Amino acid sequence: MNYTFKRGVLLIAALFFVLSACEQKSEDAGSEFSIDFEKYTLDNGLEVVLHKDNSDPMVAVSVLYHVGSNREKPGKTGFAHFFEHMLFQNSENVGAGNFIKTMNDLGGSFNGGTWTDGTVYFETVPSDALEKVLWMESDRMGFFINTVSEWGLENEKQVVKNEKRQGVDNRPYGHKQYVQLVNLYPEGHPYSWDVIGSLEDLQNATIEDVKEFYEKWYGVNNATLVIAGDIDEEEAKAYVEKYFGELEPRAEVEAIKPWPATLETSKLLYHEDKFANVPDLHMLWPTVEKYHPDMWALDLLGQVLTDGKNSPLYKVVVEEKKLAPRVSTYNSSNEIAGTFNITARAFDGVNLNDLKAAFMEGFAKFEADGVSESDLDRIKIGLETSLYNAASSVFNKAYQMADYNTFTGDPGYFKKDLENSMKLTSEDIMRVYNKYIKGKNFLATSFVPAGQKELVLEGSEKASVVEEAIVQGAEGNLDQYDKDVKFEKTASKIDRSQAPPLNGELSFTPPSIAKESLSNGMQVYHIYQDELPMAQFSIRIKGGMFLDDPNKIGTAALLDNMLMEGTANKTPSELEEAIGQLGANVFVSTSREYITISGNCLAKNYEKVLALVEEIVTEPRWDEAEFERIKSSALNSIQQSGANPNAIASRIFNEVLYGEDHIFANPVSGTMNSVSGITLDDLKAYYEKNFSPSLASFHFVGALNKEDVVNSLSIFSDWEAKDVDFPSYEIKTKDDGSRIYFVDYPDAKQSVLNIGRVSMAGDNKDYAAATMANYRLGAGSGSILFRKLRLEKGYTYGAYSNYGRQLNGTTFTAASSVRSNVTKESVQLFKEILDNYGDEFSEEDMEATKTSILRSNTQSYETLGSLVGILQNISTYDLPLDYVQKDETTLKSMDVNEAKRLISEYMNPDDLIYVVVGDGKTQLNRLNNLGLGKPIVVNKDKDKLTIDK
Repeated sequence: MNYTFKRGVLLIAALFFVLSACEQKSEDAGSEFSIDFEKYTLDNGLEVVLHKDNSDPMVAVSVLYHVGSNREKPGKTGFAHFFEHMLFQNSENVGAGNFIKTMNDLGGSFNGGTWTDGTVYFETVPSDALEKVLWMESDRMGFFINTVSEWGLENEKQVVKNEKRQGVDNRPYGHKQYVQLVNLYPEGHPYSWDVIGSLEDLQNATIEDVKEFYEKWYGVNNATLVIAGDIDEEEAKAYVEKYFGELEPRAEVEAIKPWPATLETSKLLYHEDKFANVPDLHMLWPTVEKYHPDMWALDLLGQVLTDGKNSPLYKVVVEEKKLAPRVSTYNSSNEIAGTFNITARAFDGVNLNDLKAAFMEGFAKFEADGVSESDLDRIKIGLETSLYNAASSVFNKAYQMADYNTFTGDPGYFKKDLENSMKLTSEDIMRVYNKYIKGKNFLATSFVPAGQKELVLEGSEKASVVEEAIVQGAEGNLDQYDKDVKFEKTASKIDRSQAPPLNGELSFTPPSIAKESLSNGMQVYHIYQDELPMAQFSIRIKGGMFLDDPNKIGTAALLDNMLMEGTANKTPSELEEAIGQLGANVFVSTSREYITISGNCLAKNYEKVLALVEEIVTEPRWDEAEFERIKSSALNSIQQSGANPNAIASRIFNEVLYGEDHIFANPVSGTMNSVSGITLDDLKAYYEKNFSPSLASFHFVGALNKEDVVNSLSIFSDWEAKDVDFPSYEIKTKDDGSRIYFVDYPDAKQSVLNIGRVSMAGDNKDYAAATMANYRLGAGSGSILFRKLRLEKGYTYGAYSNYGRQLNGTTFTAASSVRSNVTKESVQLFKEILDNYGDEFSEEDMEATKTSILRSNTQSYETLGSLVGILQNISTYDLPLDYVQKDETTLKSMDVNEAKRLISEYMNPDDLIYVVVGDGKTQLNRLNNLGLGKPIVVNKDKDKLTIDK
C-alpha cells in the first residue's frame, strides 16, 4: 500500500481525453476518440461513475475518499496513510485477512494509496467478480470499525514503520522531502509534514484515534466510486444500490481552502547523509494549488526548461558545465498549495554552489532565448500519444475519473485539462516564470555525503532530521495481544454474511499471433489490436551483457545509451527532435542476455518512427562528446548504487551464486573499475561483432495488419547477418549446501535479505510449472511469505519469491527488507517456511494456485505493453506461439506430487544461499546458530567479493 500518490504519479499526468457524459448523452463527441461515462449520486451522497469498456473481460473499481494527510492534526501525523493500511485488515462480514486472500483467489490485482489530498483503493478483477468486489468495498466502508483490535493496531504500526524505514530512513536522500516540507510551510500548515508522518505519532496512535478518523472522514458522502470495464450498466447500478445504498451519510466535510506557501526570505538547509555517495541540490519556489489558472503554464514551464538536449538547463548544467548527468524541473500542484522544483544529483565532489550558479545561468539563457515554437509543439504533440497509452488500461481510467470527480466535481474534466494545456503560448509560459520564479525567494536543500559539508550551499543551516535508533525489542511482542476481537455485527437490510457468487461464465479468446521470417534472419511476431489507433513495437537482439568482454563489463549498457545519441544522418539533437515531433517514445535498454529497442507511437506515425529506429540500429553516430557524457553519467549511477543496500545485496548475492568468474557475477552496468576503462572503440567493436539481424526479433502490436508491418521492415534489408560467437561460463556457487553471508552497512535501519540458488536454464521445460509451484510461497500478497512476515509478524513491508528467467542460469530468489532489530527472527522464519514448504504443500494450495493463475491471465492481454511482452517471451525463450494456453494446460493437469517434485528439485532448501545486508554492530552476532554456519562477512566496498577474516 503506497503513500506517494500525487498528480501524475500513475503516469497519467498527461492523460487527457475528450469525453461525452452519458447524463448529457452527447450526440457527437467531436473527436476521433471519446470515453462515455455516466455519473449519478445515491441518496446518501455517494457519487458514482460508470464507464463501459468491453474490450477485455475485466473490470476496475476505484474508491477515492477525500481525505489525505492534509486533514490530519499536528501530533497525529501519518494517520491517513496508516488508516489506509488498517482498512485492508478486517471488516465484519468479509473477515480478518479475507480481503487480501479473496482478491488473490479471484486472480485480481489491488492496492491502495494515500497522498496529501486523498486516499484511494482500487481493484482490477475478471468481470464476473464485480459483485463480490463491491460487497467487499462496501463492507469496509460501512462495516469496518467494530473489527479493530489492539493486535491489529499494533501489527499495522510495525508494517507502516517498516515502510518508512525502507522508503525514507534506509535510502539515500530519503529525508529530503521532510526537510523541505517542515521548512517551506509554517507550523500547523496541512503540508508541513510528510505523508508517512512521524514514527512517534504513529506509535502513539490508539483505537480511539482510529474510530475518530473513520467516523469523520470515511463517510459514504465523502467518497467517489468509479466502475470501469466490462460491465452491464444497469446490473452495476443494482449492485451499487444493493451494497452501498443503505450506508448512512456522516457529517458534511468542510471544504479545505487554498493556502499557498510564502517565503519572506530564501531558506538554505543542508544534511550530511550517511547513505549518500554524491551531492544533491534541490531548489523549490512556492506556486499555486491544483487547477489554479496558472497551473498548466507552470507544468509546461517544467518541461520547457529541462526536456530535451536543446533545453536551457540541460545545455548549461549537463552539456557545458558537466556538473551533473541530468537535471530536472517540474511543477507540483496539490489541493491547497504547490511548488516549482529544480533538482540535480551532481557528480562526485561537485560544489553545490557551482551547481546553483549553473541553474541561474540556465534561467538566464531561458530568459534570453524564450520558448521556441518547435519545443512547444513537440510537448503538445506528445500529449496525444500519452492520451492513448493511458487509455489502454481500465485501471488508469477508473483512477483518473475518481480523481477528477473528487477535485473538480467532473469525471470528464479530461477535456478541459487538455484544452488548458493546448491553448498555452510561449508568452504564457514566460509570464508564470516571471511571476513565480525569477527573483523570488526559494528554499534549497543540500544533501551531501557524510564528511563533505564543504560542498553545501553557502549560508546553509543544518537541517533537523529525526533518525531512529536500532533497539532490540523496541516494538514489543505482538503475542501479548489477542488477535480476535469480539463484536456485535452491525444490522443490515440485506444478508451480507456470505460472499456473493461469481456472475456468469468467464471466457476469453487470446489474440491471434502471427510469425514471419525476413531474408536476413530477423524473426517477426505480430498481433493485430485496433482498440486504439496505436502501434507498439520492439527489436530485441540477443547478447546483452553476456557478450561483454569480461574485462570491460558495462560495454553493452553504455552502448544502449549511445544508440540514442544521433545517427549517421542526424545529430543527437536532431534525432531527439524528430522523435518528439512525431509524439513518439523510443528507448533502448540492456539486460544480461539481450538489448531491446522499443517504440511507441500513433499508428499513423508508425512508418516514420520505424525509419528513425532503423537509423538508430544500423547507422550509429558514435559521437565522442556524447560518449564522454554517457560514461560520466554511468559512473555517477554506479557510485550512487554503492550506497543503496538493495543494490549491494543484489551484487553480492549474484557473485556468491554464480562465482566470481561468471559474467553474471557483475552488475549489468559494470563497476567503477570496468567502466572507467571502456572506450568508444570498445562500443564500436561490440556493435560490429554482435549486432546481427540473425539474433534479432521484431515484435509488433497495434492497429496495422501483418502484411503492412512485414512490408515496412524492408528498410532493414541491407542489415547483413553475421556469425556471433557466444562464450561459455561455468556456474560455480561459492559453497555446497546452505550458507549465510553478511554485509555490514553501519546504522542500517532495515536489513535486506536475499535467499536463493541458481535453479535451471531458462529454456527448461519445467520452468512454467516451477513458477506455478512457487505461487503460494511468494507470488504476491496472498503468499505464505507475505502473510507470515508482514501480516502476522509485522517484520516487513513485503516478502516475495520468484524465478528470474534467463537462458544462462535462472535463479530462484526469496527476498525482503526487514526492520533491523528482527533480522535474526526474519532469517529464522524464512528458513522455517522454505524448509517446510514442499512437505506442507497441500491439495488446497494446488487448487488455489490453479484458480488464481488461470483467472489472473485475463489481465495478460489488456495493454499494448503486456502483449509485446508475450511476443518477447516467445522469441527470447523459443516458446510456442500459444505458450500461455499451453502453460494453462500444464497448470490444470498439475497435482500435489508434481508440485512437490518441482519444489524439491528447483528450490531445495538444503542448497539455498542467504545474503544479509544490515547493521553489523547490532545484528551480526545474532545470526550465529541458525543452522547456516557462522556468517561469512563480506566487504561491500570492493568490486569483487572479498571475505573479511
